Amino acid sequence: MKFSVFTASTPDWTPSEAAQTLAAQGWDGIEWRIVDDRPAPGQTVPADRSFWAGNKSTWQYTGIKDSVGEIARITEQAGLAYSGIGGYQQAADHDDVDTMLRVTSELGARQVRVSMPVYRQVRERTGETYPELFDRTRADLEWAVSRAAELGVKALVELHHMTITPSASAALRLLDGLDPEHVGVIHDLGNLVIEGQEDHLAAFELLGPYLAHVHVKNARWVDTGDTRADGSSVWQHEWAPLRTGQASVSGYFEDLAAFGYDGWVTIEDFSTDLPLQERTADNLAYLRSLVPVSA
Repeated sequence: MKFSVFTASTPDWTPSEAAQTLAAQGWDGIEWRIVDDRPAPGQTVPADRSFWAGNKSTWQYTGIKDSVGEIARITEQAGLAYSGIGGYQQAADHDDVDTMLRVTSELGARQVRVSMPVYRQVRERTGETYPELFDRTRADLEWAVSRAAELGVKALVELHHMTITPSASAALRLLDGLDPEHVGVIHDLGNLVIEGQEDHLAAFELLGPYLAHVHVKNARWVDTGDTRADGSSVWQHEWAPLRTGQASVSGYFEDLAAFGYDGWVTIEDFSTDLPLQERTADNLAYLRSLVPVSA
């Protein structure tokens, strides 16, 4: 296996700082976050930067074609490989998806995430039912896969809570019959704590050639102490360090090994118990304790 970090989880570092620090720690690769993440007019970025707003190691999507050379220079100078590209372009936005597929091809990054629609948001906006949204997204994905094939890259669908593909079963239904050389699934351990949990080994076997990439983070459910009008408890999820979340990371790697997965494992740790540099170093040491670096 090869280990990388998704820069959504490194908000305090510039791209150069992220690449140099991760390379010095011994990571094999990096997964760049590409999305427009600038403050709105008049808005200031908080000193304590969040992962999803004001993230310094994000490449802005607007003008991304002009940033390809700089992305390549920073990545190559650090001696890192690309585990993929963390795109945020919705499958229905063909022009934007095409841009990200082209950028991925130009970088030699091989694979890029294409975002799936968030079911309830779309239903509230358009009135579409899940089957209607599913069918529309399948058509969008068929188009994306044809473009990916032309460009020699792969479109990735992430297992993500609240989207139409929260589970391996849902993702397989969406992808079934498409060319696994040019479309695949990101299996995400932490997201599955929130929604979509299935036996991991069974999910890997179900996905088969569509298992293209792995994201690892951890999460837990906590009682907020609030109650609903009916007196029932209100629970919410929060991100947790790899060792202390609800999911067993060691058990997950045992299942990956049993399936024979030997590809990229990308960490996106959104916990804040440790400072960022300690967190990334500790996560790599933990991964290596589970999977020897030579494996």
